[in-house]
Amino acid sequence: MKESALAAFAESASVKQQFAREHADRIVQVATVIAKAFTNGNKVLLFGNGGSSTDAAHIAAEFVGRYKRERIPLPAIALATDIAAITCIANDYGYEELFARQVRAHGRAGDIAIGISTSGQSPNVLKGIAAARECGLATVAWTGATGGKLAGLVDYPFVVPSTVTSRIQESHITLGHVLCELVEDHLLGKTS
Repeated sequence: MKESALAAFAESASVKQQFAREHADRIVQVATVIAKAFTNGNKVLLFGNGGSSTDAAHIAAEFVGRYKRERIPLPAIALATDIAAITCIANDYGYEELFARQVRAHGRAGDIAIGISTSGQSPNVLKGIAAARECGLATVAWTGATGGKLAGLVDYPFVVPSTVTSRIQESHITLGHVLCELVEDHLLGKTS
């Protein structure tokens, strides 16, 4: 069992390192775009299903609360946390409209939409990103494997080089943390 545990950590680290090498420039670019949006009074909308919904909620909380440094709260909303909205939209319009309807309600030009789907094929995430584009939001995807349809729909795709859902999700949460750190550095100045 020890060997299995060590192999899982090694695989996770290897996937993250390859992802970081392939996406470092885009990570910096997106952190700058997010920081600029916050500076301009805009917000970040994050959404996904299952584990991706909790990643969205986690990163929204890091922006609203704080990541590492004391600062003002930054406006970020995870769209899978309001059970009344979720059940209303799913019941009245269908589950595929879950994020699109909320993006249309909360999103404004200049905001950022981050759609998270390990496969890149989740219909409600695809529709949420389509709605974000229609509303003039900058669009970001966190996905894996080939990127699915999602990677081709956004301004800034992040595709984790793995087909293993757990490895993709581990890279996504690390990406979220790194973006939070870089955004704080951008807004507050780099610490030594």
